[in-house]
Amino acid sequence: MMGQQSAQQNALFYEFCLDKHIPKNHLLRQINQFIDFDQIREHLKPFYSHTGRPSVDPELMIRMLLIGYCYGIRSERRLCDEVNYNLAYRWFCNLGLEDEIPNHSTFCKNRLGRFRDADLLRFIFNTIVQRCVEEGLVGGEGFAVDASFVKAHTSKKQRVKSNTDWKPVIKQTRAVKEYFEALDMVPSLNRDQGTISLTDPMAQWTAAKGTANFFYSTNYLVDVKSIVIMDVEGSPSTHGLEVLTTKLMIQRVEDTHNITPDYLLGDTAYGASANLNFVVNEKGIEPYIPVWDKSNRKDDTFSVADFTWDESRDEYRCPAQKPLRKKRRKEKVPTPLVTKDNGVNYRSSRKDCNTCTLKKYCCPHTHCRIIKRSIYESARETARRNCSSDEYRRIYLDERKKVEMSFAHMKQHLGFSKLRLRGLKSANDEFLLVAIAQNLRKLAMYCGPPPFESRISPPII
Repeated sequence: MMGQQSAQQNALFYEFCLDKHIPKNHLLRQINQFIDFDQIREHLKPFYSHTGRPSVDPELMIRMLLIGYCYGIRSERRLCDEVNYNLAYRWFCNLGLEDEIPNHSTFCKNRLGRFRDADLLRFIFNTIVQRCVEEGLVGGEGFAVDASFVKAHTSKKQRVKSNTDWKPVIKQTRAVKEYFEALDMVPSLNRDQGTISLTDPMAQWTAAKGTANFFYSTNYLVDVKSIVIMDVEGSPSTHGLEVLTTKLMIQRVEDTHNITPDYLLGDTAYGASANLNFVVNEKGIEPYIPVWDKSNRKDDTFSVADFTWDESRDEYRCPAQKPLRKKRRKEKVPTPLVTKDNGVNYRSSRKDCNTCTLKKYCCPHTHCRIIKRSIYESARETARRNCSSDEYRRIYLDERKKVEMSFAHMKQHLGFSKLRLRGLKSANDEFLLVAIAQNLRKLAMYCGPPPFESRISPPII
């Protein structure tokens, strides 16, 4: 006999406990034990008034944002609906069945107000990283650094060429205001832009990833032991600005957690001379980073590697054993010895080159040969030596890819491939929230029972 469920719900009173309906190995139950909201409240206390009407609980907003970024719910409107319907989300937010959900506009107001003034997301990120350190997930011996492109929340059609007389309208958007403020505060952000977005001028127009679009870069500094994200920083998607974040992140981890790695992994983009000098000479870190070097020639003439450096005489020796020295010619107006790109030019003698039988293989189109030597050449030599060792093949090839796995998890499992907010500050807020979610999922995987099998996949390690 086929049964049929009664459509009537006749019970007058129900005894219902949310906690009994959330599995012990649910992801939210696991990550709940790693967040100290007492510290968060203490950190936010100076930014709230002692009088007036009570605000929406900041703990509730943070818990809802963590749900959104742990489960790939990007829209705050949709997040409010999901928390309203989902029992596990209500349990994590400490909400009863009849408690109301805050309006979606509350998130925007607090994110651009108190949360940003208090640098709250950076504070939460640092506390989670410290918890990873205490749980033994951070080895501290080796870090890997890399950047990944994330599409900006802009339209391709709303753009102008930089050579046009572009002037912001009188009623500027928040992203445009922040753009001009950032240019005044951080000179390095004032770079040449061929194309400028009218809605988010800080975003970088680039075709490095195929079809040209506006992008930001999320820069990760990752501990290679358990792929814990030690620091994250957003930047426009340019090579120079991505490399500059390396110094900022390494110094910030040292100041915040008192951890300096023994070695650093990175691709060729991080092999710039100034960056290697910071890593080797200022921080004493071994670089397993290929050197950014364009000195090798492809026209069958001698490259820099064919010349011998004599440290005692401060000169190069060409294949014909003739010297290349600094300041070969007299100048009426003395020029600086060090060029703008932190190099020193070493020149051969025109007399030696004119009588040399190897001139056609060395400098066939110029009177003499010039070699530019970086003032950070000692750091470059250290990187070259490390990259030619057997240890490099083991460490670089096996551990370098781990930072790429964090980016793959961010985009494929958390659905974070495009920003929802505009401006560099807002991009940093989103990058921090994603990194917090990734570190919490790692804590849950390593320090708790297996995560609850749902439609959301566990973190890939």
